[in-house]
Amino acid sequence: MRKMLAIARKEARQTLRDVRTLLMALFVPLFLLWLYGYALNFDIRHVRLAVQDRDHSAESRELIAAFVNSTYFDIVATPTSERDIETLIDEGRARAVLVIPENTGRTLQAGRDAAVQVIIDGDNANTATTVLAYVMETVRGVSAQLRAERLGMAQEPAVTVEPRVWFNPQLNSTIFLVPGLIAFIAMITAVVLTALSIVREKERGTMEQVRMAPVSTLAYVVGKTVPYFVLAFISAMGVLLAGMAVFDVPMRGSWPVLLLATSLFLLAGLGQGLLISTIAESQQMAFQLALLSSFLPTVVLSGFIFPIASMPRAVQVITHIVPARYYLVALRGIMLKGNGLALILPQLGALALFIVVVTALAALRLSRQKG
Repeated sequence: MRKMLAIARKEARQTLRDVRTLLMALFVPLFLLWLYGYALNFDIRHVRLAVQDRDHSAESRELIAAFVNSTYFDIVATPTSERDIETLIDEGRARAVLVIPENTGRTLQAGRDAAVQVIIDGDNANTATTVLAYVMETVRGVSAQLRAERLGMAQEPAVTVEPRVWFNPQLNSTIFLVPGLIAFIAMITAVVLTALSIVREKERGTMEQVRMAPVSTLAYVVGKTVPYFVLAFISAMGVLLAGMAVFDVPMRGSWPVLLLATSLFLLAGLGQGLLISTIAESQQMAFQLALLSSFLPTVVLSGFIFPIASMPRAVQVITHIVPARYYLVALRGIMLKGNGLALILPQLGALALFIVVVTALAALRLSRQKG
């Protein structure tokens, strides 16, 4: 224990003298949270809509007003020909075009159903799907209103739906994305911090002194990890509190459970960084490996943005070795649902297993290098 603490004190002094490391650990994560927190948003507003009204009736004006009042659409053009519509779509000046045919109002006044056309730019499938849902909902509302006016009374459907959305009633995508950002930023910070530590010893030539010192490999690994754990923990707490304050992410669960889950996740990232540092021979190579092994898996394979259940079976198997997969389930469960320790024990167990495996591999490689 005394030797381990000596290693930890030495590493802490070196870290406190390294201004770049402190900036990267404490201020860069907050900047990334601010940047990505505002940039990543699945809520679509201000869809550029062009309207070609060939009818110019009271009913067509009512339909157009419904699109404007929905707050989802901004009318940007009123094309008069098919060529104008093609130009608007091709140049990206309109995301959707509403075409109201002639005699639409007369058809509705005669008691018959009328059809309108909506042309949607499908270059982005996700955006197009959302815009289509907005269009259908707006047209459905106007249609129900016109039917009620035509019949003199509202026509109630035989089956109605009363939706109740738990944990995120407004379906605000920020509340879903910010916990993922917290995991993403914490993982990169933890991996990069320790990935550079042992490589720095190699480049400075002090690694040979460490190999000759009467310090066990386990004491050396733990001693190297302790200062960076404290630094990464302070950084993670700063990002967590900033996410709650700036983006109104709720905290419905227990703080001790959240701190336990965060500690295990940071230890997993630190262990992964230590393993990388035993492989890389330069800080540049260690930094690249750290980003490659933490950035892409955390974004793509953790469920941060893309649901794991929708991935091919082979890719789903790979996600089991991504620590952020387990931390995200625990973090969202604690913060958004108020889950207790019993509900996230499988995720904490998986993180603990990952810590043991990567730390053992790092210690094994270091012991071979010392030998």
